[in-house]
Amino acid sequence: MTSRTVFVDELTKVNRKLRAMFDARVKTQGLTLARARLLMHLAKQEGTTQSELAELLQVEQPSMVGLIDAMEKKGFVIRRAVEGDRRSKGIFLTEAARREADTILAYADELRQQVMVGIDEAELEIATRVLKQVARNIGAAA
Repeated sequence: MTSRTVFVDELTKVNRKLRAMFDARVKTQGLTLARARLLMHLAKQEGTTQSELAELLQVEQPSMVGLIDAMEKKGFVIRRAVEGDRRSKGIFLTEAARREADTILAYADELRQQVMVGIDEAELEIATRVLKQVARNIGAAA
């Protein structure tokens, strides 16, 4: 096997394991991975529109509408008209959702610390440059 093959295989495994760890944790809070990701994003940038969220979270627009509808019914988000564009609605967290999001963000930070133990800062910078180039290559190929 070439080093490129091994790298992509390892990258795939790491991604799958990280998602599984995160998913298992948010399930203990009664959330799905998709709902947790939405809460995390909105905790950092409230007022994002449905279409922006769909693009950022890489889900289809109808799926995002359903996800937001479900979160609205649970009392986690509210829609508000975007200033200057009455057709667009910004999505905002409720207080209950903000507490959930804070817990999820804290866990995500804890997970990052846990999985990065023993990795030298210089190696991490190189790995980050490599991953950014891989992402650019994927974008160019798509």
